[in-house]
Amino acid sequence: YEGWGGIRDMIARTAFSQLRHSALLLGGCLIGMALVFLAPVALLALTHGIASALAIAACVLMFATYAPMQRYYSQNVLYALTLPLAAVFYCYATVLSAIRYWRGEGGTWKQRVQDAR
Repeated sequence: YEGWGGIRDMIARTAFSQLRHSALLLGGCLIGMALVFLAPVALLALTHGIASALAIAACVLMFATYAPMQRYYSQNVLYALTLPLAAVFYCYATVLSAIRYWRGEGGTWKQRVQDAR
């Protein structure tokens, strides 16, 4: 892909279809992504004591479980620290997928448009 727009569009082509065009599943997906990938990082900055220790543990586990993929693809394992940013980007592309579907623009990538009615 020649940039972020191409990657975004690749995700947006099928993301909402995988959620069976359900607003409820979209909401659940976004909440789940926020809880898994964003909440631990946010809690690092906003808490102290036991909550901070739990946030640190969650972040370490998140990054440690992603690091093997970085090694598999011969990337620096520090790129695992970008996982929360990747989650935000994926959520953005998924919401864009839903918006395109609701506007009737879901098939533009294959030169046809789905009717959202």
